[in-house]
Amino acid sequence: MKSFIGKRAIASGVSLVVLIVIVFFLSRLTGDPTDLYLPIDATTEMRQQFREMNGFNEPLIIQFGRYVADLAQGNFGQSLRQARPAMDVVLEAFVWTFWLAVITMTLVTVAAIVIGSLAAFRVGGVFDRLATFFSLIGAAAPDFWLAIVAIVIFAVRLHILPTSGTGTFSHWVLPVSVLFIRPFGLILQVVRGSMISVLSSAYVKTARAKGVRSNSIIFVHGLRNAMLPVITVIGDQAAAILNGAVVVETVFGFPGIGKLMIDSILLRDFAVVLAVIMVSALAIFIMNLLIDIAYALLDPRIRY
Repeated sequence: MKSFIGKRAIASGVSLVVLIVIVFFLSRLTGDPTDLYLPIDATTEMRQQFREMNGFNEPLIIQFGRYVADLAQGNFGQSLRQARPAMDVVLEAFVWTFWLAVITMTLVTVAAIVIGSLAAFRVGGVFDRLATFFSLIGAAAPDFWLAIVAIVIFAVRLHILPTSGTGTFSHWVLPVSVLFIRPFGLILQVVRGSMISVLSSAYVKTARAKGVRSNSIIFVHGLRNAMLPVITVIGDQAAAILNGAVVVETVFGFPGIGKLMIDSILLRDFAVVLAVIMVSALAIFIMNLLIDIAYALLDPRIRY
C-alpha cells in the first residue's frame, strides 16, 4: 500500500507541475492587470511603478522563475485584489466549497444507494420505473438551468428562499438542492445497474431460498459487492464539487472556490488563480487516494 501511495503521489506531483506551468503562461495571455487596478487617468509613471512593484515589467520567463523560487519557500504570492496572501484567500473560499460538497454528497450518497437498491430489487416495477425516469431527467439536467429555474420559482415567485449568501440555513437550500440533482441521477443509475447484477448471482438466490429477509439480502449480502463501481462515480462527483461548483456558486453568489476562480480570472489576479489550481489538484489527489483505499477495504483481492 505504501508503494502504491508513493507512486500515486509522484504521478500527481508531476501532473501538478505541468498544470502550474500551463496555467501560469496562459493566465498571462489574458492581459495586463495594470489596466484593471489603476484608474483610466493614471500617469505613465504610476503604471510603470505598479508593474515594477508586482514584477510585471520583467520578461515572462523571469516572472515564472521568480514564482517557482517563491513557491519553493512556501510563498504563493499576494492577491492583487485583496492585498494579502493568495493562499489565505483560497483556503477561506475552499472551506465553503468543502462543506457544500460534504453536505451535498452525503445526501446524494445515502439517497442514491437506498433508492437505487430498492429499485433493483424489483426490476420493472412501478418504483423502479419512477426512480429510473426521474434519475435520468436529473442526470441530464444542466446545473445552470436548474439554478436559474430554482431562483425564479422559490426566490422571485414564492419569496421563500434567498437568492444568495450563506448566513442562514435557508441560504444553503438552493445551492445544495441544485448540486444534488445531477450526481443523484448518475449515482442512482450506477447503484441500480450494479445491484441488478449482484442480486441475480447464485449466492443471493441461495439466500432467498433460505428465507433471508429482503432488507438483509439488499443491504447486507448485495450492497457490499455492488459498491465497487459505485465508489468510483461517488469519488468523481465529489471531486467535481470540491474542484469548485463554478456554475452553481456563481449563480447563487456562494463564496466558494469556484466563484473565486472565475472572479480571479476576470480580474487577472494571477496568484489567486494559481493557488486555486494547486488546492483543487491536491483535493482531487486526496479524493482519488481515498477511493483507492475504499476499494482495498471492500475487496480483499485488491488489498493483497
